[in-house]
Amino acid sequence: MAGGSAPSKSGGPKKARIEIIPLIDVVFFLLATFVLFTLSLNKSEGVTVRLPMAKNTEPRDPSGAVTVSITSENTIAWNKDLIALDEFINRLQAYKQAAGAETRILVNGDADAGFSSARYVLDEIRKAGISKVLVETKAIPATGR
Repeated sequence: MAGGSAPSKSGGPKKARIEIIPLIDVVFFLLATFVLFTLSLNKSEGVTVRLPMAKNTEPRDPSGAVTVSITSENTIAWNKDLIALDEFINRLQAYKQAAGAETRILVNGDADAGFSSARYVLDEIRKAGISKVLVETKAIPATGR
């Protein structure tokens, strides 16, 4: 019969079936998408810099932290905004007042940035009374020795 359902053994219409295999495929696809999206969230908010290499490095958790970046031109960025030195001090003080004891700063410096710029940033953070400072580096690749 065109358009009709074949009768079942009991004489009634055929029962609908739910196929479980495509459902499992969809669930695994959603799980993989969620995992990849979550991994992409664990990145610092700073401008793009070439991080210096370090032997004993571990991944930092930038969540809840303000990212202060020092570029290769020795300019300072607050998250993604390039700012002047006096603006940096004002933002530090405002951040300390707003966040209170939960202040965390992630220093993200370019490998070509001058030491004096990094020292200035760390000094001003210390003067503002912020003690939770994370410094982001990149692991030195293991050699075959």
